[in-house]
Amino acid sequence: VQLQASGGGLVQAGGSLRLSCAASGRTFGTYTGGWFRQAPGKEREFVAAIHKSNGYTYYADSVKGRFTMSRDNAKNTVYLQMNSLKPEDTAVYYCGVTRTVLSAIRDANNYHNWGQGTLVTVSS
Repeated sequence: VQLQASGGGLVQAGGSLRLSCAASGRTFGTYTGGWFRQAPGKEREFVAAIHKSNGYTYYADSVKGRFTMSRDNAKNTVYLQMNSLKPEDTAVYYCGVTRTVLSAIRDANNYHNWGQGTLVTVSS
């Protein structure tokens, strides 16, 4: 499985961006997809995930109500719609996949096939 993230950029606080993560094959019905982010000097942190079977979505408290994750199985792609962006959302955003149990989907160590990441910069 190869993943490629895109859609990052520079946006003012309060603005929106939509990130995409395209997979090389029929991935997101087999694997749970996740978005993580990593700011300079910080560890990679969970942002959102979409379950491989039921399509339920899970979010970090810091983004709940502002970010929405979705998937298009026909396009082998997951998305992260980010609204009401804040300067603290600035980070490189990565997508990965996992088959781990639901209770462990927030742990980056359970994900693999990370894409190259896409930089999101939110100016104040």
